[in-house]
Amino acid sequence: MTSDNHKEILYKESGFNDVLAEVQQLIISDFAKADFAKRLPAKDLPTAEKRLLETQEAMALLGSGQHVPFMGMANISRLTEKIKRGQILEAEELTEYGDFLRSFRMIRKLFETNRFQLPVLYRYTEGLGDFQEITTEIEQAVSGSRLKDDSSRELRKIRGRIHTIERDLQQGLDKFLKNPTITKYLQDRLVIIKEERFTLPVKTEFQSRIKGNIIERSNKGTTVFIEPAGVAKANDKLIMAKAEETAEVYQILAGLTGLIAERLSEIDYSREILGELDIILARGKYSRRIDGRMLSVNDREEIYLNGARYPLLGSEAIPLHLKLGEENRGLVITGPNAGGKTVVLKTIALLCLMAASGLLPHHEGGSTLPILQNIEIDIGDQQDLGNALSTFSGHMANLSGILRRSHRGSLVLVDEIGSGTEPKEGAALGIAVMEALYEQGALVIATTHYGEIKDFALHHEDFKTAAMAFDAQTLAPKYELLMDQVGESNAFWIAKEKGLSGGLLAKAATYLKGTAPTTLKKTFAKNSSKTVKAKAEAQPAFGKGDRVLLTETGAIGLFYELQDTNEGRILVDKKLQTVPLRRLQLEMPAAELYPQGYDLDSLFTDFRERKFLRDLERGSKKAQKQLRKDAKRRSNTVEGK
Repeated sequence: MTSDNHKEILYKESGFNDVLAEVQQLIISDFAKADFAKRLPAKDLPTAEKRLLETQEAMALLGSGQHVPFMGMANISRLTEKIKRGQILEAEELTEYGDFLRSFRMIRKLFETNRFQLPVLYRYTEGLGDFQEITTEIEQAVSGSRLKDDSSRELRKIRGRIHTIERDLQQGLDKFLKNPTITKYLQDRLVIIKEERFTLPVKTEFQSRIKGNIIERSNKGTTVFIEPAGVAKANDKLIMAKAEETAEVYQILAGLTGLIAERLSEIDYSREILGELDIILARGKYSRRIDGRMLSVNDREEIYLNGARYPLLGSEAIPLHLKLGEENRGLVITGPNAGGKTVVLKTIALLCLMAASGLLPHHEGGSTLPILQNIEIDIGDQQDLGNALSTFSGHMANLSGILRRSHRGSLVLVDEIGSGTEPKEGAALGIAVMEALYEQGALVIATTHYGEIKDFALHHEDFKTAAMAFDAQTLAPKYELLMDQVGESNAFWIAKEKGLSGGLLAKAATYLKGTAPTTLKKTFAKNSSKTVKAKAEAQPAFGKGDRVLLTETGAIGLFYELQDTNEGRILVDKKLQTVPLRRLQLEMPAAELYPQGYDLDSLFTDFRERKFLRDLERGSKKAQKQLRKDAKRRSNTVEGK
């Protein structure tokens, strides 16, 4: 809506390009398609309201079972350009153009009948011209792709003469076909026209037996097409008569084309009206297809969506309920990854663009959308390898442009604001960007995982929060936006589901609240060889990586470690769980399952964790630096730095 590049990003990321493509497929005429491709969403309220009313009336007309009788529109631009270049239309082209001109009267009559139900569209059709004298001339002269014999007195005389000559030729040649002496020289008992002359197909070896002119030879050389001497003069007369016919047909076609050319400026005006109706009807068809309904638009920068759906997801789209602009100008959305936050942003952007373009979205009634001067969007991975930009650098470059272009009348939508860098710095930058956009007068909607940004929204008087619903039982997102809520982190739920013990999670929760972790060195007493031997004898014969059977459930798992003398941890269905050793039965030891020297820890930890541990073991400075950095960060959190 500002630069072409900005518009391209907005249309692509919101899905508006896909919507426009679907609407364009519903447009009949090529000239209306070209016009629609150049149109932009309205930036003023009256234009947007008029477009929505037009589409609503189109939906009402289509819903009543009536259809606008568009005729001859598919190629009308090409035919009009042909006339403007001074070329003559062929008979079938005149038929098509005549249908087009005749449709004006039919369309005007349709909307006059429905003028009280469709007042806006009726006013369009009042401007359609009446070209009945042209259509009458075409109907009287042309039948399909051929001029009628009665198109002119001269044409009727010429075609009569042609008919007489052709009849005489056929009768003369029939005598050859009935002559048994002649027929034995022929390939077929047929009269064949070659190069506009009546001929007989004669076998090559008998060509000297029939007097006349050889007009053509077959590709294989087995047949010659001979014009018998007795019909040569009649053929000449026929060719001359057909030349006269061609000249007369040209004159008639030129005269009919001239009738159109004389009123081409009036026709062009009516054509523009039909093009507008074509576009409006296509908007109505699309809006009906997505079960759209009328909504209001405003110039107060207010967004209220009541059960609105993202049209490109069809029936799978979750209804969106959202309110912004009347009491608050900023919104921060939190929630799990893949929980639908991005779809919320796309839905808001797309529905604003649709409403400004006269397309009715699906919603549950009462919705209103603002007519904006500018919509900005930052969604997705902005990484550009060609420019050596990281994901974070790409987002910052995008936000820099957004900050330059945003002002009062702008809507800014940012996904995962401040992400891609160190969390504290990213959160600080995200807050600063939102503050700047707010100060410039823009409506701001952002998604985030950062607690600092959530706190900013909670304490800012003109911001509100929303969260994506999350099922704590199934750990699955519901894709539903809940206004005035703050999404909690799901890390603890997921950790518990993956087998981390309750005690460990409880300790982690205290760290989250600011409790300092224990950092004192612990002294471990050395066991005597006798004690170690006694413990070893008491332990069941399970080792890391052994395949074991859970006797109660019949499940198969991998043994991980002993918890104490009576319990062990096993991996079942990718989840670690603690079970009594008496309920385990050895299926196959690790020594038989894996080759000698196999890294059994790899069965229970992911690649990054294994790499980090190996780096620590081999004394990697980078790994040790990361370890110190993590410790320092935890210390800073405790001290409130």
